[in-house]
Amino acid sequence: MSLHLDAVSKYYGSQAAVADVSFEASAGQIVGLLGPNGAGKSTTMKMICGYVTPDNGTVSILGKELSNSKIDLRKHIGYLPESNPLYEDMYIKEFLRFACRVHKLSNWKPRVERVVEMTGLTLEQHKLINQLSKGYRQRVGIAQAILHDPEILILDEPISGLDPNQLVEIRSLIKTLGEEKTVIFSSHILQEVEQICDRLLVLNQGQLVMDGSVVEFHSTSSGKAQVFVRFDKAVDLSMLLKEGDEMIKESQLSFTLLTHNPKKLKEDLFDFAVNKSVRISALTEKASSVEDVFKELTAKSE
Repeated sequence: MSLHLDAVSKYYGSQAAVADVSFEASAGQIVGLLGPNGAGKSTTMKMICGYVTPDNGTVSILGKELSNSKIDLRKHIGYLPESNPLYEDMYIKEFLRFACRVHKLSNWKPRVERVVEMTGLTLEQHKLINQLSKGYRQRVGIAQAILHDPEILILDEPISGLDPNQLVEIRSLIKTLGEEKTVIFSSHILQEVEQICDRLLVLNQGQLVMDGSVVEFHSTSSGKAQVFVRFDKAVDLSMLLKEGDEMIKESQLSFTLLTHNPKKLKEDLFDFAVNKSVRISALTEKASSVEDVFKELTAKSE
């Protein structure tokens, strides 16, 4: 395993920012780290990077405990903080050359040219950082994080401020990086997390409340599918509701039904229409969204 957290906790006073969190991540895996504000995501990332020391538990990088060899092991980690601190009075390539010197990298020129191309900064590379849009500043932050070709990449809100076209490009970049590296990816844009990540971790109030694939993420939800139906005549659908189903009456003709078994409900609706000699003029289904599942998971511990 490239990364292993074993019962890691961090306290600020009496409050547990992170409480007894354990997980592993391997090369070739993009892991989404989700949670509401204050859930402990950034603290967890900082502990992985060695910037914050756990009060309990251990963080291991490439099989070695981080606390025993922080300087050496940090060389294997690339980190983009949420705040994305940059020297704004530097030019892009000047800043990246400086980052090469910090990492004590030889032969810096091809490294800089490579990450500039990878992050889509070619047309902007001769600009001062303070002349860049927020989206391009994010690209510079990602460029410095991958400059030394780390095995583990920690990205805290890397797609913040990107326009739709930039999102597509950075999404593709992160997926490419995730083919070989271990990527820990945090974002509040849940649809992007779903598209980018192989696996999802959900933190709530410092505790890990979910660890699984995107498919497992959906299947753990007790959330219900929404079935909208409209008839050509007023009807009473109460007899169709099974245990656990809910009904929202939109009008005399329209209803939204919440159910765990949408397939069976739709079959019952067609049978109902035939038996009552009414016509269904609209029938649509909406599955539980990523947001619905996220809300449910993060509400369980409140």
